[in-house]
Amino acid sequence: MASCPNGHTSQASDYCDVCGERIDPSASASPSGGGMGASEPRAAQSHRAQSQARTTSAQAGPTPCPDCGTPGTDRFCEACGYDFATGGGKPTPRTAPANPSTPSPPPPPTPPPPTPPAPTPTQPAPTPSAPATGPPPVTPPVPTAPAAATVWTAVVTADRDYYNSVIAEEGPDSASLTFPPYAPERRIPLAEREIRIGRRSSAQQTPPEIDLREPPEDPGISHVHAVLLAKPDGTWTLVDPGSTNGTCLNGSMEPIPNNVEIGVSDGDRIHVGAWTTITLIRGEAT
Repeated sequence: MASCPNGHTSQASDYCDVCGERIDPSASASPSGGGMGASEPRAAQSHRAQSQARTTSAQAGPTPCPDCGTPGTDRFCEACGYDFATGGGKPTPRTAPANPSTPSPPPPPTPPPPTPPAPTPTQPAPTPSAPATGPPPVTPPVPTAPAAATVWTAVVTADRDYYNSVIAEEGPDSASLTFPPYAPERRIPLAEREIRIGRRSSAQQTPPEIDLREPPEDPGISHVHAVLLAKPDGTWTLVDPGSTNGTCLNGSMEPIPNNVEIGVSDGDRIHVGAWTTITLIRGEAT
């Protein structure tokens, strides 16, 4: 048998069966009797004694590994790496031997990865609508009180001053004219667009609005002696369509032209016939 540098006796001649150390072929084998020289160190003698004991045990049969129970055929356990020489190595957890008849439980299923929540659709922010364009709102007019209606009135009287002027003219009929002793005043509203001044006759369908045939009848009046015409602005004009004795204004004895509109206003006096004076009065309705 060969002997390794550590003093182990090895059946192999190249590497030690105990420690795996390389064996020098030139080294001599230890004495077969197992005796130790007197000059060998004490430690080497002890180590050699332990090696011989292990060799004897190896010849008796493989020693099971104290960690995993695997029979040891070399210095190191082939299953867990236990070092039979030094009594150390990588510890192996001791578990109960598996029952070959009982199948191993399947590994628990791997839970699937959590599904990420679906993104919540975001509603687009409402776009502010442009203000509607169009014509500006119409502001209703503030109601105002209606304008008071204008009322015109014709005041008819027997005018002695006008009568004296007619007599002074010494007309063809002046000697037969007598001023009436009783002639009450009359007020006639101007309610139409045309106010005729004259005296009624059987040939007329309607009597004039200012009828001077009422007693006392003025003998110098024509059937349609003059006409008052209303204007859109509320004023009046006077027209003589061609009377026999003419129409005068405001004390003048000069007749107005025929068929010519003459403007009249509040307080004007219209002279017709032998003694009749018509005074225009403007007022407001009550």
